[in-house]
Amino acid sequence: MLRKLIVAVIVLGLIGLAGFYVLTIPHSLAASDLPDHKPDVANGKYLFAAGGCESCHAAPASDKCDDKRVKDQEVLAGGRCLLTPFGTFNVPNISPDPDHGIGKWTPAQFVNAMKYGVAPDGSHLYPAFPYPSYQHMKVEDLIDLKAYLDTLPPSKNVVPPHNLSFPFSFRRGLGLWKLLYVNGQEVAPPANATPAVARGAYLTLGPGHCSECHSPRNIIGGIIASRAFSGGPSPVGGGFIPNITSDDETGIGKWPENDIAQSFKDGFKPSRDGGLSIDSYGSDMAAVQRNLAQLSDDDRTAIAAFLKTLPPVKSAKPVQKTTPAAGS
Repeated sequence: MLRKLIVAVIVLGLIGLAGFYVLTIPHSLAASDLPDHKPDVANGKYLFAAGGCESCHAAPASDKCDDKRVKDQEVLAGGRCLLTPFGTFNVPNISPDPDHGIGKWTPAQFVNAMKYGVAPDGSHLYPAFPYPSYQHMKVEDLIDLKAYLDTLPPSKNVVPPHNLSFPFSFRRGLGLWKLLYVNGQEVAPPANATPAVARGAYLTLGPGHCSECHSPRNIIGGIIASRAFSGGPSPVGGGFIPNITSDDETGIGKWPENDIAQSFKDGFKPSRDGGLSIDSYGSDMAAVQRNLAQLSDDDRTAIAAFLKTLPPVKSAKPVQKTTPAAGS
């Protein structure tokens, strides 16, 4: 009897391992799956600004890896660290250096990293790299972005590996997480969306990856969809990222659309009471605004138009009247 029980346990264990292996197989595209597209470097540069790539991937301005200032916006040497509840993520070198950066990556490998979180060696990438948002981008745009990155200065900076505790250090398990949050699908514009709102949705949900910071997360680090954009604890340290839904009390419901678009250009936040505001964006949002200022007026307006369509959700934290919230 005991022998049969042991055999049954072993068989069930093997079945479980086989199931885990199958469920966690990384999904990726072959080079032949990519469209026949001539890279547009100018569009890639534009998307580089829209995505704020330098904010994370440019080396910090000091020896402190959590320094949010950068040395050179075009030298994507990596080296910044993200301090999270799961451990420390060290932002990689994505310069075109062939040995320490992504210079050897093919367009297909780059697309797979951005849309499916899969490294060239087939391993899962951690979603501290916001591919759950980048997955929504058009493949052609990703090809353009890679072409632009290839024009930037190479760096031989060697970035240390992530410092994560078990089980988070076990990459294979990310395959199960991806079953919930990653499908590689492009952004579907909201129903009956105007062209401006559709464009704003693409920029916000895709390259802009705004929901990654402005949404609360569950215990496994996934965005709580029902509360997306309603603000939450900063995913990379202290502070609270504000609500940007259309809620009047705790969000941006009272901010006029034109004022939101203008704030992305000049950095001064709209006033909640309609008066003149001298409050400027700070913390991480200051870098975001710096990048948004490089977009066209039409695209800044499109982002504002989309944000105003977000259903109102009350923030988990009251609005601070005098001191700006971290990341605001």
